[in-house]
Amino acid sequence: MSLPRLQTLLTASLLAVGLAGCMVPQWQKPGMPQAEVEKGMGKPTLVVALPEGGQRLVYSQQPAGQQVYHMDFDAQRKLVRVEQVLDTAHFFALRNGVDTRDDVYRMFGPPAMVEGVYSFKGDIWTYRFLDNTFGRRAHVHIDPQGVVQKVMFTDESMYLREPHR
Repeated sequence: MSLPRLQTLLTASLLAVGLAGCMVPQWQKPGMPQAEVEKGMGKPTLVVALPEGGQRLVYSQQPAGQQVYHMDFDAQRKLVRVEQVLDTAHFFALRNGVDTRDDVYRMFGPPAMVEGVYSFKGDIWTYRFLDNTFGRRAHVHIDPQGVVQKVMFTDESMYLREPHR
């Protein structure tokens, strides 16, 4: 076996062994005990009570990451489902004039940044996410009373490459 091929094989093997020790939210199987998930995943960003005694563990990768995972457990603390919620569908589901700062926090966790602009009296919570592999930002406008007024989207400029001249 040639040296480059041996190096490639060893690198791939080490990578596989390393990944085997990591817990990735979407790889978790229904029925896993909550304690086992928390042991592997670490402390969640947020814990939300669900109806009928269940719990949702929210794992956010903000501010640098682009995913937020909901891991829902039943009353017996067994995993029921895993869902990545940082996407346009979940942002479009926010109801202007109805949903509150707390609703946004329970859904997406803490924002990547909180901003303000002169033309809007309130906070703008910004979340970084991927939309069909394109880096985007969702800007949730929350008025001084804590109510969502609108959601706007922009492209994540750090992923836009300038042409070489």
